[in-house]
Amino acid sequence: MRVELVLSALDMALGSRKPESVIHHSDQGSQHASLAFGKRCREMGVRPSMGTVGDAYDNAMAESFFASLECELIDRKTFRTKTEARLAFFTWIEGWYNPRRRHSALGYLSPMNYEEKHRAAQANLDKPGLPTGPLAPGLDGGERPGG
Repeated sequence: MRVELVLSALDMALGSRKPESVIHHSDQGSQHASLAFGKRCREMGVRPSMGTVGDAYDNAMAESFFASLECELIDRKTFRTKTEARLAFFTWIEGWYNPRRRHSALGYLSPMNYEEKHRAAQANLDKPGLPTGPLAPGLDGGERPGG
């Protein structure tokens, strides 16, 4: 795998999602340990996190994603060209996995719905006059005053 591939993927993810803060967790792959990747992370305000060698648990979410990708797409289709494969992967990720596929680790929300809920909770925390903290009304499942 070339460094350019992970740089392009990072750029695409940041461009489409526009997150306020990101931790990019990866394995010990040379492309993620490269100077170019580290530089891009600094430029984009991304905090890199690299798993330890031989520790399958620190990357469980990524492993789950790739297991789903393999089972739900790769094992079910043969690609005749790289272009066909790219389109299928893009369609599966951006048309199914991110907007609609529910995940038990995300409270049975899709990744996009989870992000929206997280952003809304953050926006409520940032509003002046509203209580903040882990037990703020409305964020722990309780009702807001007057609601």
